[in-house]
Amino acid sequence: MKKISLIIFVLSLVACGSSNTKMAKDKFVVENLTNYDAEDLAETFPEANIQEDMGMFEEGTVERAYTIMYPNTPDELHITWKSKEREEIFDIRFSEKGKWKSAKGIEVGTSYEVLNELNKKQISFYGFGWDYGGAVMWNDGKFENSKLRVFLSPTGRAADKFYGDRIIEASEEEIANLDLKVKSIMLIN
Repeated sequence: MKKISLIIFVLSLVACGSSNTKMAKDKFVVENLTNYDAEDLAETFPEANIQEDMGMFEEGTVERAYTIMYPNTPDELHITWKSKEREEIFDIRFSEKGKWKSAKGIEVGTSYEVLNELNKKQISFYGFGWDYGGAVMWNDGKFENSKLRVFLSPTGRAADKFYGDRIIEASEEEIANLDLKVKSIMLIN
């Protein structure tokens, strides 16, 4: 009987260990934060050097409470809140190639080609050089109804015709020459 109890105890430790590994792996998936409040963030990410303040958003038209986690590091994450009490997340943004990623497999640096593969349909994007430059349109693909917003950027200098508040129309060769990569990701809650 003692041997059976010992085996059950060891197996439960192994199971707990694998569960904790999964939690650690999923810790930097932004969708996992959507039900957090400010207190949850502080408990889950005590090492994040969390900073809080108020600021103007949505092209300077709305004041919101915000939180910055891991400031001035590759893991910097911006969270805006629906209220000053910081009880419900409005959106989450990141633009550095750190640990953060989406549950959909998209991260900063993901290529235009991979986005098309993941979306299961050809994407389109807005021109560069303005507040929503490089914003991706999912075009009824897999991510159309997701809360995920992705912004592209060319690797090098883009011709003037690729700038402005409009959907870009270009040949496959022109798009390939831009060598587009995800520059930032936003999750609307």
